[in-house]
Amino acid sequence: MPDIFTKEKRSQVMSRIRSRGTGIELKMKNALEKSGMRFQYQPKMFGKPDFLIFPNVVVFCDSSFWHGRNWKKLSKQLKNKYWYDHIKRNKERDSKVTQTLKNMDYAVLRFWDYEIEKQIEKCILRIAEKVQNEMSNPS
Repeated sequence: MPDIFTKEKRSQVMSRIRSRGTGIELKMKNALEKSGMRFQYQPKMFGKPDFLIFPNVVVFCDSSFWHGRNWKKLSKQLKNKYWYDHIKRNKERDSKVTQTLKNMDYAVLRFWDYEIEKQIEKCILRIAEKVQNEMSNPS
């Protein structure tokens, strides 16, 4: 299926999609603030996680589309090779980033947008449990 927009219009549409300060990030940030956990938003570190929860838990807030949730199904729906390749590369990069951060002794948590939107309390509980586990069992 060809793109319905011209190349210029597609560029304009894509330029408006933010990678920082998204709704799911801000919802997570608000919930973390309420939880009382110490964290840094958008830390300048490898892999560009959305949050660093002290001492060593990194959190990513992943969009279902951009990060390829349900990839088997999604990949069949993507008729345009550009999008298929783009999201596949995102998934590969996410795996490499996760593994590298783990090798650097960070605990890595990734949450899908729908989890953050519908189950933010469970997300915060998972983060708190991970922090507690990391503090009890340092590497």
